[in-house]
Amino acid sequence: MLLLGTGLGIGWIPVAPGTFGTLWGLPLVWGIQQFPLPIQCLVIIGLFIIGIPICGRSAKLMGTDDPGGVVFDEIAAMPIVFLVTPLTWPTAIFGFLWFRVFDILKPPPASRLEKMHGGLGIMADDSMAGIYAAVALWGTAKIWGLETLV
Repeated sequence: MLLLGTGLGIGWIPVAPGTFGTLWGLPLVWGIQQFPLPIQCLVIIGLFIIGIPICGRSAKLMGTDDPGGVVFDEIAAMPIVFLVTPLTWPTAIFGFLWFRVFDILKPPPASRLEKMHGGLGIMADDSMAGIYAAVALWGTAKIWGLETLV
């Protein structure tokens, strides 16, 4: 369980493990985007559901409520960011940046979701950050025409 919670060990990186976990989410996005939108939605829901016990148990094993080394939540949130915007090199950069901004700042209600108990709180705040980032990425892509750049 800890191996999954730490993103196959990427969460043990001593500096900015959440940033590396977010990067680890980009190949997952690419894979998920090979399927039709309804399947993508089901995969995202599935990741959220399995992420609750993975993150909760990993946090317990690490001895704290929401350790930085648990990065499954960042990985699982990245497909949310790209649900309405196709993954290209430019959108990957902006999607990554937007997600990190919202994951770090945690504007409400993400900040309140983070206070939920166990794995649900760990997953919920990053999922909300993913929703914020999805909206910001969609707007950025529309304004700058990023979807057509490869």
